[in-house]
Amino acid sequence: MDLKSHIRGVPDYPKPGILFYDISPLLAHSDAWAVAMGRMARLIQETGVDFIVGIESRGFLMAAPLALKLGLGFAMVRKKGKLPGDVVRHSYDLEYGSDTVEIQADLVKPGQRVVVVDDLLATGGTMNAAIKLLRDVGADVRAAAFLIELDFLEGRKKLDVPVLSLLNYDK
Repeated sequence: MDLKSHIRGVPDYPKPGILFYDISPLLAHSDAWAVAMGRMARLIQETGVDFIVGIESRGFLMAAPLALKLGLGFAMVRKKGKLPGDVVRHSYDLEYGSDTVEIQADLVKPGQRVVVVDDLLATGGTMNAAIKLLRDVGADVRAAAFLIELDFLEGRKKLDVPVLSLLNYDK
């Protein structure tokens, strides 16, 4: 199945000059979504992972079904102030300003083999922050997995773990 035929390019969104890769048509097509999750699960399974972490918010749409399909636990990395209870946070710099990501303190165990999942790899900043956060809680981050990778932005260069991408775009 050609999964790219289920990804919609939306020009000038969210601002002029940006081509947004909309995964909504893929999610709306049950067979395409099932094929995408099956293919991603095979990629992830080869890492020896025992836990899946998803990045807010579209990463949750990939990570939760992958964890269920692989019979693994799942946790969320969210922006500051979105998770209840004790959290561990990591702040990082953006081109203009900074941001903070958090995870609940008791969900990922030291030494646990983790794959971090998001829908799209662009510049790699958020994924890099999530990896650092997970290492702060003792995780063994095995890979970063994405439905889509925008190769031309070279986000994988910011990551020091294997990058698993199902669909690649070079422009």
